[in-house]
Amino acid sequence: MVGNTIHWFRKGLRLHDNLSLKESIRGADTLRCVYILDPWFAGSSNVGISRWRFLLQCLEDLDASLRKLNSRLFVIRGQPTDVFPRLFQEWQTSQLSYEYDSEPFGKERDAAIQKLASEAGVEVTVKVSHTLYNLDKIIELNGGQSPLTYKRFQALISHMDAVESPAETITAEVMRKCATPISDDHDDKFGVPSLEELGFETEGLATAVWPGGETEALTRLERHLERKAWVANFERPRMNANSLLASPTGLSPYLRFGCLSCRLFYFKLTDLYRKVKKNSSPPLSLYGQLLWREFFYTTATNNPRFDKMDGNPVCVQIPWDRNPEALAKWAEGRTGFPWIDAIMTQLRQEGWIHHLARHAVACFLTRGDLWISWEEGMKVFEELLLDADWSVNAGSWMWLSCSSFFQQFFHCYCPVGFGRRTDPNGDYIRRYLPVLKAFPAKYIYDPWNAPESVQKAAKCVIGMHYPKPMVHHAEASRLNIQRMTQIYQQLSCYRGLGEHRAQPAETTANNMWAVGGSYKVKADTHNQFNREQYHVFFIFFYSGRGHAVVKRSNEDLTPGGSNKAQRQTSN
Repeated sequence: MVGNTIHWFRKGLRLHDNLSLKESIRGADTLRCVYILDPWFAGSSNVGISRWRFLLQCLEDLDASLRKLNSRLFVIRGQPTDVFPRLFQEWQTSQLSYEYDSEPFGKERDAAIQKLASEAGVEVTVKVSHTLYNLDKIIELNGGQSPLTYKRFQALISHMDAVESPAETITAEVMRKCATPISDDHDDKFGVPSLEELGFETEGLATAVWPGGETEALTRLERHLERKAWVANFERPRMNANSLLASPTGLSPYLRFGCLSCRLFYFKLTDLYRKVKKNSSPPLSLYGQLLWREFFYTTATNNPRFDKMDGNPVCVQIPWDRNPEALAKWAEGRTGFPWIDAIMTQLRQEGWIHHLARHAVACFLTRGDLWISWEEGMKVFEELLLDADWSVNAGSWMWLSCSSFFQQFFHCYCPVGFGRRTDPNGDYIRRYLPVLKAFPAKYIYDPWNAPESVQKAAKCVIGMHYPKPMVHHAEASRLNIQRMTQIYQQLSCYRGLGEHRAQPAETTANNMWAVGGSYKVKADTHNQFNREQYHVFFIFFYSGRGHAVVKRSNEDLTPGGSNKAQRQTSN
């Protein structure tokens, strides 16, 4: 019997460490690699042009790699549930393979495809390769529940089997006995479409700062490892102005689209560490970027409401304000705070911002200044951020808004002081907000405080050429801290005492922007966060001796007091 195989690419857009593809080739006579593109999705989704361009570049690179193996990528337009029954029949398919998708939407989609395949007599091969571990096994080890603290997650994976080695790269030798039927009109029927064909206007589109594809990903990985060993010596690099710019060693978009295998990254880090550190065992912190990603995948996999506040069992129900005008100013970089506006401008232009920059703008939108729901910020990042990932994006926004995973809401990023400490000269501001480039460093973070003569000399009068600040930060942040305190006190009174645990922000030692403290939850039989038990006072601060500082939580709200929280929000 002839074995005709289809490999379905979704994430995992690579030939290295692609176990499901490798398994499907074994014993197959023909192989067709497909990517299904929903044209309706392209025109109506919340994904912006930069992310679409990155995806198309990934597909072009994948097709080029397959060509070297005498194969091609088949890009097919339509819904998977409509496409596969036709392909199964036309191509007389005997096997379908794809990478396991842990996210709720993906699991629902794949269950429907598996049913169609079963009805057509098609064998399905599914392998885990987008995450380091099989997430179902982590949850099983935790008694059937997703771990809700990073500490608990770390404890669980310490009892898991070691991370599997990356699968052998697909080469001509691997493909030797497996042919791909290619017609003369392949490009017309199955070629990678252009942005214009998908309905995007490309006039004025800048050159991509982050080129998509596996080839670029592997090149960056080697640069990343060289830099990590030589420059940083496996220590956290100091933050400076250059840190805010896109780096040729950055990897996050490539991990998100699966152009780079997280397992390959993991093992390369391990090997390099042992080489540099003379065979000593690497600490878990070495894998921080990968493990926080894994943690959010694990917490989200069985929670289809993970990206929503309402009905989300791990999210505090906070009465955020609805303010479309303020949201638009934030999203478009028109807040009047140069640090915030420069970050949002970079995000819109390049599709990436540094993880601490993400912290700053997320805090400003939510609990810091504007009191707008994290869901709205998440949607903007979903549109603009190349590495926006359903699980990590939602988890990050819940964390930074103190809606879940982290409740030290007295820690507030100042939209003036934070940027000034990072880049005292303001070079980052001048790069992305050229209207302010002539301002002296003394005023570039708060140009509204510059004398009129300085503003005129800079040819930028605040309120005319650049907007005035949309809020008074010190007042807004003080009010929002009071709001958060009341919310958590009400939650505590509603259910009585439970257990909460928070880790200081200083424990974040990785490049993911979604990192931070954690909490423990005693689950109820009801699927509602506000029906679970908490002791809110343990989340505020920990003293140097490890005891919860309970009494101070109310003292810090004294108007006009010289407390730490107010100092942080006004400098």
